[in-house]
Amino acid sequence: MGAAGLSTTEMVLNIGPQHPATHGVLRLRITADGERITAAEPVVGYMHRGAEKLFEVRDYRQIMVLANRHDWLSAFSNEIGVALTVEALLGMEVPERATWARTLLAELNRVLNHLMFLGSYPLELGAITPMFYAFREREELQAVMEEISGGRMHYMIARVGGLREDIPNGWLDRVDTAIAAVRRRLPDLQAMLVGNEILQARTFGVGVLDADVARAFGVSGPIARASGLDVDLRRDEPYLAYAELFAEGGPGRVVTRTAGDCHARLEVLLEQVEVSLELAERCTAVLRELPPGPINVKLPKVLKVPEGEHYQATENPLGFNGYYLVSRGDKVPWRLKLRSASFNNVQALAQLLPGTVVADMVAILGSMFFVVGDVDK
Repeated sequence: MGAAGLSTTEMVLNIGPQHPATHGVLRLRITADGERITAAEPVVGYMHRGAEKLFEVRDYRQIMVLANRHDWLSAFSNEIGVALTVEALLGMEVPERATWARTLLAELNRVLNHLMFLGSYPLELGAITPMFYAFREREELQAVMEEISGGRMHYMIARVGGLREDIPNGWLDRVDTAIAAVRRRLPDLQAMLVGNEILQARTFGVGVLDADVARAFGVSGPIARASGLDVDLRRDEPYLAYAELFAEGGPGRVVTRTAGDCHARLEVLLEQVEVSLELAERCTAVLRELPPGPINVKLPKVLKVPEGEHYQATENPLGFNGYYLVSRGDKVPWRLKLRSASFNNVQALAQLLPGTVVADMVAILGSMFFVVGDVDK
């Protein structure tokens, strides 16, 4: 019997796999007692990409094309993960200019990723305007990314040994101009998000993810840090130029919150945009001071990786992105296992949603900041 003396019956609701509130094709199997969710099961696989099996029949140059597609909002970061993994097994030393240029592009890609979610998340709560502001800032940075790579979503500029081609003349100046424009206007977007009373009412104390639960599910990235987990591979296991950027006195810092709710996750994204802009600005300054030199390592016509295995994880915009490469000495990997951020992060919904009401489900789901291709890898 219910609290008012009425008998209640649990209902099973299928949210998806074609629900407009989801980022792609995800299905949630919700069990609800009235308006209260009692159980939730994320059902994945409707968009299965088969990336890992496709990797095994492509050579290492072709893998780059596929790797940037599972999380299409973090394309360059995905490419870098593959390149670093292969370079480690090859024992290859990448030119310093390539390392700093890669770091710059990775941070610009991080800002583009976060701006997308900062615009789309309020849209799911009924706020239309922030999307226009977020996309205005994205276009500033998309212009410089497109200039150097030729692509707007799938950049395909990373290569084993460096980058595909050198930095265009005057490009660093245009990057600095774009960064300055975004930084100058970012308070407008912040005011519409963290300063909005309606958005605060929909996010404060809603969807609280406990730090222990986040750790148990392997949650990483902004979602984990919003729950108080002070973890960032750029600082903890530095790659590219992050050891210098996160050294004492450098611009790198790890953004955390302790509330673990939807609002905390939104705040982490906003502050991480500011940090990434600072990191990108330092990269352009360093690149100006470096002497002229190669941007990549000349590779043989047929690239074969020595027999062995190596795991390389990077701090992608959405969390840990790892590649476990097993080579038999051939021109294709024997196995290339992908550990994607969104896959682990989405699983936490099974613990996060029970106890909440159906009306808050979309607010919680949107705050998990996932890409379905990164789940259904």
